[in-house]
Amino acid sequence: MRFFIYSRKSVYTGKGESVENQIEMCKQYIRSKFPDVVEDAITIYEDEGFSAKDTIRPQFLRMLQDIRERKPDYIVCYRLDRISRSVSDFSALIEELNDRNISFICIKEEFDTSKPMGKAMMYIASVFAQLERETIAERVRDNMCMLARTGRWLGGTPPTGYRSEKQQEMLVDGKIKISCRLKESPDELQVVGTIFEKYLELHSLTGVSKYLIRQGIQSRNGTWYSLLGIKEILHNPVYCIADKEAFSYFTAQHANVCFEEKDCKGRYGLLAYNKRDYKKKHAPRQSMDQWIVAIGRHRGKIPGKKWVAIQGILQDSIPTGKKPANIHNESSLLSGRIICGKCGSRMFAKRRSHPGTAGGEFDYICGNKLRGGVCLCDCQNISGSQADAMVFAYLVNLAEESPGIYKLLEALKRDLQKQTREDPPACIETKLHRCDDAISHLVHTLSQDGVGAAFIQHVNNRIEALEQERSSLLQEREQLQMKRNSITGLHLEIERLAGSLSDLKGLLRSLSVQEKRSLIHLLVQRIVWDGKNLHVFLDLASNGTESL
Repeated sequence: MRFFIYSRKSVYTGKGESVENQIEMCKQYIRSKFPDVVEDAITIYEDEGFSAKDTIRPQFLRMLQDIRERKPDYIVCYRLDRISRSVSDFSALIEELNDRNISFICIKEEFDTSKPMGKAMMYIASVFAQLERETIAERVRDNMCMLARTGRWLGGTPPTGYRSEKQQEMLVDGKIKISCRLKESPDELQVVGTIFEKYLELHSLTGVSKYLIRQGIQSRNGTWYSLLGIKEILHNPVYCIADKEAFSYFTAQHANVCFEEKDCKGRYGLLAYNKRDYKKKHAPRQSMDQWIVAIGRHRGKIPGKKWVAIQGILQDSIPTGKKPANIHNESSLLSGRIICGKCGSRMFAKRRSHPGTAGGEFDYICGNKLRGGVCLCDCQNISGSQADAMVFAYLVNLAEESPGIYKLLEALKRDLQKQTREDPPACIETKLHRCDDAISHLVHTLSQDGVGAAFIQHVNNRIEALEQERSSLLQEREQLQMKRNSITGLHLEIERLAGSLSDLKGLLRSLSVQEKRSLIHLLVQRIVWDGKNLHVFLDLASNGTESL
């Protein structure tokens, strides 16, 4: 007979129900029930650091594959929840085992699906395992509501305008309770007030950014405020004073408001919990009906009426099908490909808005200049149509005068073929699973009764660090996938262009804007504008650099 032993634990440890202990107990059970079984008939599968929320676990998936290829007689595990806490996942496994005439044994609960009663009890136990998981999730949310009602700052990077301050409180039994609150940073809060006032005046994130740059106002880490950073500040309820207008707004948005209208004294600011869904990619912002909003222990900055008005302006600026987002230019060939020779920023196409200017005319302007004006960069603009024509004509002449362009395409093809053979590191998926399981374990810890404030803060800090690590891994995975998709597209572009280079003069008149852009992106590494000349650097440039 052949036996498969499966063991799993959510966190790495050598104590208690470790994978080693689970395996040893399963082996002892097999030897006691089947004394003639030899060691070679037992195959072991270990998943340590993976939760039972789903079946995406390396060794579990390998076991399923081996079940189909090497049909065992028994699957043995220490406890039912080592397999799964999901009824649907567990049922699917049992059905497959039944179809293949494979018995499942769970030694802790003493279930054996080779017997009718064991099979029935197994399904009942799996229902309770899923119930336990859902109860834990509900308890975590209740715990979040309880913590929100205290108005405490639970850790993480304090928002602009505040810093985290520890507080000690003596309890009745003599124990000291440590918690955190937000403490005002007057200079930063003044900047926050300026951001709100200028946005209310200009209705433009770019306008606010330019104003801050002209005034020389930088963030706490010494960089200019980004458009996304400004938007996050305007969206954050931490600056909103807890008054009647704020209460009415969040109530109308169906948020879980943890205070009454009579509690609105017009002094303290708000704290919002559960704003993002960390189960999803990039942790997107959740709708306000999922938020938990409470009165904090810090002073608010912006009256509710003004904060609510700004939320309306931000909402109106979101592009819709009837009001598409503004774009710089649809016909430019070099947007983002030209580098400013003065500051190193990319240059982008911007339509001319001067009276009497033709509708399609545009210039390439330095990104820093576009964002902050001449305070950041005073590089002269360059005519867009003139730059496009010069660069493309140069590539046409290069193809006609020399076979070098063919060599470039062949070199590009060889380089792309080498890149496609390099698979993305498989360890990224493993690291992601470990992060998710570690976060789940920490959240489960928060759901326990009697958890102290200092421990809660420590756990939240650890969760934040794991979330940052997870976000970096997701970005790395996405970049690798985008790179592979891009390489596939480039292969097709190279093949098509290589077959058409014999008549580039004719192509010049017939290629679409997108096709011209593809040719430039394939052959040109970068283009530098120094205010007087364009310097074209070819990709894999055996032909050197040309100044136009």
